[in-house]
Amino acid sequence: MEEKTNQFLGEEPVGRLMKKYAVPCMISLLVGALYNIVDQIFIANASYLGSYGNAANTVVFPLTVIALAIAVMIGDGCCAFVSLCLGMKQPQTAKKSVGCAVIMVIVSGLALCALYLLFGSQIIAMFGGTVNPETFRYSREYFFSISLGIPFYMFGQALNPIIRADGSPRFAMASTLAGAVVNIILDPVFIFPLRWGMTGAAAATVLGQMVTAALSVWYLLHMKLIKPAGADLRIDVRICRKTLALGATSFLSQISLVAAMAAINNMIRKYGALDPVFGQERYAQIPMAVVGIVMKFFQIVISIVVGMAAGCIPIVGFNMGAGKRERVRALFTRLLAAEAAVGAAALIIAELFPHQLIRIFGASNESVYYTDFAVKAFRIYLCMILFACMNKACFIFLQAMGKAVSSTVLSMVREILFGVGFALWLPVFFGLDGVLYSMPLSDILTFLIAVCLIAGTYRELR
Repeated sequence: MEEKTNQFLGEEPVGRLMKKYAVPCMISLLVGALYNIVDQIFIANASYLGSYGNAANTVVFPLTVIALAIAVMIGDGCCAFVSLCLGMKQPQTAKKSVGCAVIMVIVSGLALCALYLLFGSQIIAMFGGTVNPETFRYSREYFFSISLGIPFYMFGQALNPIIRADGSPRFAMASTLAGAVVNIILDPVFIFPLRWGMTGAAAATVLGQMVTAALSVWYLLHMKLIKPAGADLRIDVRICRKTLALGATSFLSQISLVAAMAAINNMIRKYGALDPVFGQERYAQIPMAVVGIVMKFFQIVISIVVGMAAGCIPIVGFNMGAGKRERVRALFTRLLAAEAAVGAAALIIAELFPHQLIRIFGASNESVYYTDFAVKAFRIYLCMILFACMNKACFIFLQAMGKAVSSTVLSMVREILFGVGFALWLPVFFGLDGVLYSMPLSDILTFLIAVCLIAGTYRELR
């Protein structure tokens, strides 16, 4: 029954399957990204928090991405492994993989929470939180409460792709959406009438994450195809190794963003202090707050493109396992076209409407220096976003095909060699503007490499 239930992945038209799986996954990731973005919007529009709160949110953001990186490595890796197993008609191995993933995400979530609570101040300082005393104070306040919710956040994010692999992309979307709705409702209540400040924003986020985690637990107990038995809820080293290898690209794409953000934040702190305007203490937090806003817009776009690509993982994995390469090739073509369309739309918005974007994040409460730097940041930092979208599609599709090494190497080149390297090197020559140039330069160079891999993939699938 299990095998028959999943055969449609190898039979239905790929366009229909892409719509069925990619759209809910895209919405799930987009809604998941809204947690931090919604916090920043309400924080920015609270006059008693303003750009100090915005800068604090920017400091803490990469620390939540660390948790996300571990969660998606486990979840996406399990999703890819399960799909390959089902394509090869090995449902029992798939169930063991789910059991291993559940144990891994619980243990890693509790460990990371403890680490954050013990070394919060030192970690915040590493990510540029010492730009001025107010930013450091707000960062500590926000980070403490966010840390308490890390185990719930990681569990919900890891189970999301596993739920999709079980054939329920709509439930995966609904569970994430439910948590985000809770956050959106509670954020303005906690921040404005109750005036709980950064603690209120974090509390709303954590409560939303708890809702998503609770729904994920419920689904885990009612899975359709790959419900693990009690004996499956244990660590199998062989299966864990394969799962984590397939999820390595997802991990590196997220964790390398953390490395890039750490480099960017510290370069902003260093070269902002040398700027005639931002070297003044009352304006010192502005560059960090602005880059954080630009990164939030970028995160929205990337959530869409990664969601579209990640939603295709079960389809790609099943058809690769079943030896149906022509279907995989057709899906790759559709995915690249869709990612390019999203990138083009994002480029138009970033280049033509930066003033409207920054107004969403409380620009009316800030100085003219804030607005001028924000407009420049949007137009420079995101000018190659179309290529960034294509790159992400390539990373994830290779991963879904089981090409963990190629996908991982390309991701590492983009995020570490180019992303961190240019963020550290270009400011030496161009000051604060060098931080902004690092992103488009990294994306265009990575795309030139990705074109070769895309061509090779087409030849192989032919």
